[in-house]
Amino acid sequence: MVSLFTGKTLITNNKDCDEVDTERELSQRLDNKVMLLYFGSGECTRCQQFSPVLKDFFVRLTDEFYVERASQLVLVYVSQDETEERQEKFLKTMPERWLFLPFQDEFKRELELRFAVSDTPVVVVLKPSGEVIAGNAVEEIRCLGTACFRNWQEAAELVDRSFLLAEYFDDLAKRSITDPIRRLKYKLEKKTRKKERKEVLCPDMELGSSSGTYIW
Repeated sequence: MVSLFTGKTLITNNKDCDEVDTERELSQRLDNKVMLLYFGSGECTRCQQFSPVLKDFFVRLTDEFYVERASQLVLVYVSQDETEERQEKFLKTMPERWLFLPFQDEFKRELELRFAVSDTPVVVVLKPSGEVIAGNAVEEIRCLGTACFRNWQEAAELVDRSFLLAEYFDDLAKRSITDPIRRLKYKLEKKTRKKERKEVLCPDMELGSSSGTYIW
């Protein structure tokens, strides 16, 4: 799946609009997941009717309020909006976990041609390999709801992640953020303690000097 967006920039639909553009970032977000490419717009009447359904579908599969662990699902919005302002207005009403292409990116047109998109809304369902599971799953999502994800998951032959393994990586991710701060705090505290001991025990002695008795 990463190969489809190699060299491209995807943007996370959060307040910071975090960019996903390195091979590592793309791999973390896209690998071993069913991908939905949503071709739609905020102005299209049919899209206005379907987008809330798709939003609910996505949230129920990825939000920890509904599931113990987010499903192996990623959605990329391929905007058909007339202006960037209208795109932004639409995305403000959609989940923060959605990804989207920059408005001016011509790759959107390539995707339309590749998947023969002539009207909206269209939801293309892809395996991690990029192979098409469904050319347009709009009616499937509308009729079956989240139940259709199980069919896609089986068709995609995803590598199942155990709950314990997911917990481990979640914990590892949290520690990777806080560890540098914790290590810096520890170094500063250690340096302070060393200085205090020096002043109390040997105020006139340089630490580590060849003539010193105390070496810390």
